[in-house]
Amino acid sequence: MENLLVLRLYCCYLCFFLLLTINGVHTTTYVCGDENFSPNTTYDQNLEALLPSLASKVIAEGGFYNASLGRVYALSLCRKHYGAQDCTRCVDRASRNLLTQCQGKTEAYHWDSETFENVSCLVRYSNIPTFGKLKLEPLLNIPHSNVLPSLNVTRISQEFSARANQTLEVASKADESSVLKYYGVSSAEFTDIPEVYMLMQCTPDLSSADCYHCLKESVAYNQEENQKRKGGTVARPSCYFRWDDYTFAGAFDELERVAAPPGHHQHLEDSPVKRGRIFQPWSVVVIVIPLVIYLVVFVAFFLAYRRMQRRFRAQINDSSGFDGQSMIRFNLDMILIATNEFSLENKLGQGGFGSVYKGILPCGKEIAIKRLARGSGQGDLEFRNEVLLLTRLQHRSLVKLLGYCNEGGEEILVYELVPNSSLDHFIFDEDNRRLLTWDVRCRIIEGVARGLLYLHEDSQLRIIHRDLKASNILLDADMNPKVADFGMARLFNMDETRGETSRVVGTYGYMAPEYVRHGQFSAKSDVYSFGVMLLEMICGERNKNFEVEGLPAFAWKRWVEGEPESIIDTHLREHPINEIIKLIQIGLLCVQENAAKRPTMNSVIIWLARDGTFTIPKPTEAAFVTLPLSVRRSMNKSKDKDSKFSVDEVSISVLYPR
Repeated sequence: MENLLVLRLYCCYLCFFLLLTINGVHTTTYVCGDENFSPNTTYDQNLEALLPSLASKVIAEGGFYNASLGRVYALSLCRKHYGAQDCTRCVDRASRNLLTQCQGKTEAYHWDSETFENVSCLVRYSNIPTFGKLKLEPLLNIPHSNVLPSLNVTRISQEFSARANQTLEVASKADESSVLKYYGVSSAEFTDIPEVYMLMQCTPDLSSADCYHCLKESVAYNQEENQKRKGGTVARPSCYFRWDDYTFAGAFDELERVAAPPGHHQHLEDSPVKRGRIFQPWSVVVIVIPLVIYLVVFVAFFLAYRRMQRRFRAQINDSSGFDGQSMIRFNLDMILIATNEFSLENKLGQGGFGSVYKGILPCGKEIAIKRLARGSGQGDLEFRNEVLLLTRLQHRSLVKLLGYCNEGGEEILVYELVPNSSLDHFIFDEDNRRLLTWDVRCRIIEGVARGLLYLHEDSQLRIIHRDLKASNILLDADMNPKVADFGMARLFNMDETRGETSRVVGTYGYMAPEYVRHGQFSAKSDVYSFGVMLLEMICGERNKNFEVEGLPAFAWKRWVEGEPESIIDTHLREHPINEIIKLIQIGLLCVQENAAKRPTMNSVIIWLARDGTFTIPKPTEAAFVTLPLSVRRSMNKSKDKDSKFSVDEVSISVLYPR
C-alpha cells in the first residue's frame, strides 16, 4: 500500500514536470546594452563591488533596493509577497548572471522568473542615474511555445484585452502601504482556455502614470507580436508583463478566481433552484437587519473619522519662503495632540538647537518632532536650512523629513521615527556596545559612507554636512544608519569643490583642522569627521577621552609603533583582526592632516568591500587640532559652570575676521 502511494506521487510529479516542459518553462532572461567600458577601470571595480551586495540588502529594504557606487547605479526588486530566501537567491543569481553574461557593458537588466521556484525578480544597472526615470528600451519579448487554434484568435484577443485592462488598472495604482506599490495579478477563465494567469509589475520609483504607460505599451506589444500564442512575456527595464495558461513564480497560490469574461454564465446545474434550495422570506430578514445595523454604524463611524481627519490632518502647502518646494505643513494643534503638548514622557532627547519628542498622528503613525528653541538665531537658520535641503534629498541612509510647522511662534521639524535612537547611545555605553557586533558595526560604517557619497556626488545637489558625528547617526529597527541633522549643511554648486566661511560651526573633535583654523571646508571636511567616527566605532571610546592629543593622533601613534590592535574595543577582540586593522587604516587615511591626501567617499566604499582585492594606501600623519585661545577660554569657563560639559558634545560657533 505504501509503495503504491509513493508510485502515485511519483507519477503525479512526473506528469506535472512533463506538463511544464510542454508548456515551455521560462528560463532566466537578461538584456545587455550596446555601450562598452574598459576592463579594470573604476567603473568595472565599482560594478564588481556593487552588484554582489544587492542580494543581502533587498530583503531589509522591503523587496526594493537601489544603490550607487561611483557612477554605477543599480536596483533590484522582487515579486510582491515574495519569500525572503527565494528573493535573496533570485537577486543573487540575476546579479551573477549579469556580471558573466554582460561583461564590459555599461548597462544591463535581468528579469529572472523561474517556474520551479516561487519567485521573480529584477536586477538592473546603468552608468547614468535611473531612479524615478521611465525606461522602455531595450525590450525583451518571450512568446509562448504553443500556438492557438486559428479559429479562436479573435475571441481570445477580445477576452484577453478585457482581462489585461482590468489587471493594468490594479497594477498601476500605487499601493502606498507597500514598498512594492505597483503590482497586479489575476486569473480568469477564457472561452477556449480553461485557465489564464497574468502578472504585471513596475519598479516602485516610477510615478503611477509612468507605470501605466509602461505596462500599456507592453500589453499592446504582446497583442501585436504574440497574438497567436497561448501566453508570453514582455520585459522592459521599468516594468514586467507576463501571461500564461498555468501558474508561475508562485504569484497565484492565494489568488481567488475572478469572474469569467463576458459570454460565460452560470451553468443550470449550479443554480440554487436545481440544488433544491427553498426560498424562505424570514431568512432574508435575519440576514438583512444585521447588515443594515452594521452599515449604519459603519457610516456613522466613517463620517466621524473623516471630520477628525479634516480637523487635524496635515495641510499640503507650497511655501514661497522655501524656494517653491512643496512640503507638508503640519497644523500646530495636531503637533500638540501628537506629543501630548510636548510632555516629558514623550521627550526623546535634547539637541543643540532644541528638543526632540516622540509623537503619534491620528492615523497611528509614529513620528519624531524636533522643537527648535525660541528666539535662537541659529535655530532659525537651522530650521530653514534643513527644510530646504531635505525636501530635495532622498536616500535610504538619510533621515526622512516628513514636514514642518511654523506657527504660533514655533519652529518644528517632523521626521520619520527611527526607533533605536542615535549611534552614541550604543557605541559609548558599555552595556549597549555589546549589541554592536562586528557585522553590525560594518553595516553602520558602510551605510554612513554611502549616505555621504550621495551628498557629495550622487544627488542632484552637492552638499557638505559639516556636523557628522555619532549623535547625528540614527539607527532604525534593523540597526541601519540614517544621517541626520542638516542644520549646518552647506549647498555647493556642481562646479565648486571647497568654500570658506568667517563663521565656523560644528562640533569640536569632529571638525577638520583646516576648518577649525581657517574656516575652509569641503567634502574632505566630512571625510575627516567620518574618519573620527569610524575610529570611535573601532575603539568604543569618545574622541574627548583622549584630551591631550585626540583620538586621531593617538591612533596614528599606535599605528606608527606597530600596535594598532591596542586601540580595538575589547568586545571585538574575537573578530577577524585583519579586517579590523583594515578599518583602522581607512580611518587614519580619512583623518590625515593634509586634506588633499584624504580619500573621497567613493574610494572609502570601495575599500570597505570585504571581498575586495584593492590596495589601500598607507596613511600619513593624523591631524592634531588646537582651537583658538579665545575659544578654549570660553570652553574652560563653561566647564567651571557645568561639570558635564564636553567639547565633543557641544556645537560651537567661531567668528574669524576676514
